[in-house]
Amino acid sequence: MKFLVLNILLGFVWMFLNGNLDFINFIEGFAVGFIILWMSTYAKSSSRYFGKIPKVFNFVFYFIYELIVANIKVAYDILTPRHRMNPAVFAVPLDVKTDIEITLLANVITLTPGTLSLDVSNDKKVLYVHAAYVKDREEFVREIKEGFEKKLMEIFE
Repeated sequence: MKFLVLNILLGFVWMFLNGNLDFINFIEGFAVGFIILWMSTYAKSSSRYFGKIPKVFNFVFYFIYELIVANIKVAYDILTPRHRMNPAVFAVPLDVKTDIEITLLANVITLTPGTLSLDVSNDKKVLYVHAAYVKDREEFVREIKEGFEKKLMEIFE
């Protein structure tokens, strides 16, 4: 946690030294701060922070990719005369355990067009999802488990 705070501080220092207080400049400073902190610690294994940040970026880029693909599917279905929706409600067995992991998984599923998280079972082992474009239920569950859920578990391990 102390590396994250130091990295954020280095991002702000970068912004103030450059005299440009916008978000892109903060991201540049954050990246430079990450490199500085990484180079200053000789034993990368001493901190899990340096392994988590790339996993977070991997998750964000994966989510953006899935978001773009889902938007294209929905837009294509709307703009063409043929109706391609095949809606279904199904249960996704959960491997994530904590409330924050379940909440994040449900939110990224809901934020992706064409899908909606409906409910979580009382024992927190099943997430119920509605999807507008389902060809094969098992394939859809596998995509969620090997995509969003697996990447979330890598971040929180």
